[in-house]
Amino acid sequence: MSRVPRTRTGAAWTGICATALVSAVLIVFMLQNTRRVEVTFLWMHGTLPLALALLIAGVGAAILAMVVGTARITQLRRLSRQRH
Repeated sequence: MSRVPRTRTGAAWTGICATALVSAVLIVFMLQNTRRVEVTFLWMHGTLPLALALLIAGVGAAILAMVVGTARITQLRRLSRQRH
């Protein structure tokens, strides 16, 4: 039996399915955590739903990870160009 080769379209489909699943879980999480909490960050104070506070923190952490990852990739590319 021959295997079907992997393609970019197949990878995109897998990514879309994973994104849809994560989005559904996120929606359920947000609907279950609507209680308001007090948040203080640096000089800012306020109240917002718990789910939104956690979502903002998660997105902030993801952005920070992407910045650090991009800096590392750039560093490795420069190093690779210098060696060639």
